[in-house]
Amino acid sequence: MKQKLQALGRALMQPVALLPAAALMLGIGYWIDPSGWGGNNPFANFLVKGGASILDFLGILFAVGVAYGLSKDKNGAAALSGLVGFLMVTNLLNAGSVAIFKGIPLEELDSTLGFEAINNKNVFIGILVGILAAAAYNRFYQAKLPDAFAFFSGRRLVPIITAVYAILASVVLFFAWPIIYKGLVGFGNFIMDLGPIGAGIYGFFNRLLIPTGLHHALNNVFWFDAFGIGDITNYWNPEFAQTATAAASGYYAGMYQAGFFPIMMFGLPGAALAMIHTAKPEKRKVAASLLLSGLVASFVTGVTEPIEFSFMFLSPLLYLIHALFTGISVALVAFLRYASGFTFSAGLIDYILGFKLKTVNKPLMLLVVGVAFFVLYYFVFRFMITKLNLQTPGRELEVNPDEGRVLDAKETNFTRMAETILAGLGGKENIENLDYCITRLRVEVKDNLLVNENKIKEAQVAGIVRPSKSNVQVIIGPQVQAVKDEMDKML
Repeated sequence: MKQKLQALGRALMQPVALLPAAALMLGIGYWIDPSGWGGNNPFANFLVKGGASILDFLGILFAVGVAYGLSKDKNGAAALSGLVGFLMVTNLLNAGSVAIFKGIPLEELDSTLGFEAINNKNVFIGILVGILAAAAYNRFYQAKLPDAFAFFSGRRLVPIITAVYAILASVVLFFAWPIIYKGLVGFGNFIMDLGPIGAGIYGFFNRLLIPTGLHHALNNVFWFDAFGIGDITNYWNPEFAQTATAAASGYYAGMYQAGFFPIMMFGLPGAALAMIHTAKPEKRKVAASLLLSGLVASFVTGVTEPIEFSFMFLSPLLYLIHALFTGISVALVAFLRYASGFTFSAGLIDYILGFKLKTVNKPLMLLVVGVAFFVLYYFVFRFMITKLNLQTPGRELEVNPDEGRVLDAKETNFTRMAETILAGLGGKENIENLDYCITRLRVEVKDNLLVNENKIKEAQVAGIVRPSKSNVQVIIGPQVQAVKDEMDKML
């Protein structure tokens, strides 16, 4: 189950990667026309509508992306099947259809059943249908039918099977959706009712689940508009500022996002600097080459895994402290009601793009909080590393120098990196499956005993994760696709 959930998290990265494009268009459009959101400027309207075309159809994008990402050979037939399944479920279970099935006027349909939420934005339905479509594809894409029906064999059969799955899923969801919807809305309301404390609890578990790759499941509850919370959707909604943001309730747009900016832009860079300064003198240059690139990625884009995986498994205590600090930051910022948000991650780019939105509140104060967390991370990490003699980059236990040459930090030959990693994984004959997400190569191997972690580390990777005997995750950083493409050629 853990392996399947990790595969799902990997597949989610394809549609999630579209969100920065939405942020860029919406952000620039709002900078051009801050009062009308494109209503007063044709070019701004062009950009705003372009960004909305992504955010308003997230359910479709997730259905297509998950189906494609989970399919065995990443074929377009799987993506088409995801689209077919999503259209069928949303049309069979939208409020109008359900009212007809129940034999009542639409206005008499109980809104607490949640069928109004089954629309093109529904990420939950998108993910569910994407999984069904991928399952249909992986089982039937090589199916052979009798000669009379041979035209519909193989990949042409998959959308048809997916349609059948979608109908069956719709029947189940007709009864189950109200229960699911009320349960998750109740959970969300429970967290929301806890106010800043609830936001802090969410922030803590958001980081704590990073090693498993399951944090995406938690994010979908709070960030996307599947169960009535949709913090990202609310933050980028020009209408939201006049309603719920000013309400007396504890929730406001950006509440589950703003507290990540001080951590990703300042806290983790502070931790990286502390690890560089505490590295052994003879290894400081190598540690700096790894951590400085992660520092820049975290500050500019909000991609934190290169730093987090550099110490996550070397010193779990430091990672627990990091998760606690994240929870404190999210809770503190929520308590102060500072508001900012993102569509990709809490880095400088999203911070600037959302700077003039109506939903933003005292964004400059996030920088003040960020500086405080930079200092906190730096001195706490430095104290803990030196006091307890913790292992961090540049302080690892010595390995056999005969294991091989460490690649020069300035080397950017992705072919050489791929060759080194592939050799460390036991060669191409040992690779069962190869994929990647934002920063990680995700590999399924045939024989785990052939994996040589010291060999993989020669490629100057940020870290290695072994979630199970047959699975290896190699933390590369934002350039992971270039390495994966080279490995594909070798395979």
